Amino acid sequence: MPLFGHVRYYRPGDTFRNRLELAASGVHRPRRAGVCGTQDEGAESIVLADQYEDDFYSEAEIIYAGHGGRDAKTGRQVADQIATPRNLALLKSITTGRPVRVLRKVPAEDGTGEDVYRYEGLYQIIEHEYGPGKSGFQVYTFRLRPVAVGS
Repeated sequence: MPLFGHVRYYRPGDTFRNRLELAASGVHRPRRAGVCGTQDEGAESIVLADQYEDDFYSEAEIIYAGHGGRDAKTGRQVADQIATPRNLALLKSITTGRPVRVLRKVPAEDGTGEDVYRYEGLYQIIEHEYGPGKSGFQVYTFRLRPVAVGS
């Protein structure tokens, strides 16, 4: 069953050691996919893990590249993206207006040199574009803005 918004007691700034811990917490259930959701309900959560060259993160705004067309070894876009179920889930979130949990792979603060997944908070997908990305292939890009506290 889809769950939109915060999950249990987890809040922005909480970290998770790996994708298994993320899945077990319910904050982002898929162990590999960057999008959790369905084309009928929308996206529940996304992970920014430096996998797509067209992703951009700032505290004020996120540009999230859709799913597909990426070479797993190089990370470069090698084909056009298509309307996969994951991309359709992101598109559905524009019409539903439901919040999306955002997680981001970041260096751990304990000095171990390991990466962790940090919960950045709730965002709303406000628009999308489908056009040439950095490598020239057609890419879905989704613009997300933070949901105001108390919303």
